[in-house]
Amino acid sequence: MSEKKNRLLPLAALCIISALLGGVSSVSILQYVYPETLSAIEAQASLNSADTNRPVTLLANTQTDESNSPVVQVAKEVGPAVVGISNYQTVSNLQRYGFGLGSRNNTQSSELVEAGTGSGFIIDAQNGYIVTNNHVIEDAKKITVSLSDGRNLEAKLIGSDSRTDLAVLQISDTSNLTEVKLGDSSKIEVGEFVVAIGNPGGNEFARSVTAGVISATNRTLQMSGESTLYNMLQTDAAINPGNSGGPLVNYYGEIIGINSAKYAENGFEGMGFAIPISEATSIITQLIENGVAKHPALLVSVSDQYLLYAKEKNLPLGAYIYEVNPEGPAGKAGIQEGDVITHINDVKVENSTELIGEIYKHNVGDKVTLTFIRNGQTKAVQVTLGEIASQ
Repeated sequence: MSEKKNRLLPLAALCIISALLGGVSSVSILQYVYPETLSAIEAQASLNSADTNRPVTLLANTQTDESNSPVVQVAKEVGPAVVGISNYQTVSNLQRYGFGLGSRNNTQSSELVEAGTGSGFIIDAQNGYIVTNNHVIEDAKKITVSLSDGRNLEAKLIGSDSRTDLAVLQISDTSNLTEVKLGDSSKIEVGEFVVAIGNPGGNEFARSVTAGVISATNRTLQMSGESTLYNMLQTDAAINPGNSGGPLVNYYGEIIGINSAKYAENGFEGMGFAIPISEATSIITQLIENGVAKHPALLVSVSDQYLLYAKEKNLPLGAYIYEVNPEGPAGKAGIQEGDVITHINDVKVENSTELIGEIYKHNVGDKVTLTFIRNGQTKAVQVTLGEIASQ
């Protein structure tokens, strides 16, 4: 992202580690920021694949011939598909968001100025589609893309989704483009090596490469003032402004994540987060096809203010429903204000973040069973999930 410079101060937020397969969660208070809008995550390098049928040959001669290093091979293969992205905004918008260089005059000039930079990668060379973060291109009046061969092209925004922090751009000149290969992030294990490629600080340091490991999976980041990001990959990569939207790659040259955020507490290093590619692909496809993405929803409003009361009174924890759309799926199934949802199917949810995260694991139209508490009694109903579109 490019630092919406003075705007992006470290913000306190609640990090809930939501285990996709195990259903176990833990809670800690952290400070998260988007490393740019313009800033990001760098990540690092990978072996240790969960798929034992795939021979890991790239490491064979790393001690005797550095040119055979997996990181070198990944950089050669994926680097040409990585692009720099510039977000241009009007002077008045920059002043409104605090992007100026320290002074705020009252000019109403409509001149376009580079507000920030980020990264992206070519997902479809034939059609010129590029994936990046929503926060990299947010509020842009003009977007340009810098390619590995030196070309600088204006890009069209095809679609964006703030709920998942994803966006798709398109360039019209598709000659001599290189596209990435997508991996399967659902098979990632803690300790696997990964490589991050991006443009920290803008085009001056284009396609910089860093390497490290997957530190954890299934992290939930509740960004203060931003959308909650679910099931994130955590990496120990160095973080520098400009890497947001760039790829996190395994040692097979496959994209397994999209670098998106970092832990910004003073004294902490090497805590970056990437959107798993296997969860991003359905959103990317929707953005390309429709310009917007649809998400599964109950169409209720939830609150965690109930949790303190529940702990004091030794009541079951859950997601407290304080408003219900009577025409929505939950309303039609009989969910009422004051109900406390404790399970989706057989998965326990103890707060609103876990409820939404679990809902997002399903698709629009899926049937789920909600277990809830009403007036001290446990009840259950089946609900067909509705939809909400991109914000």
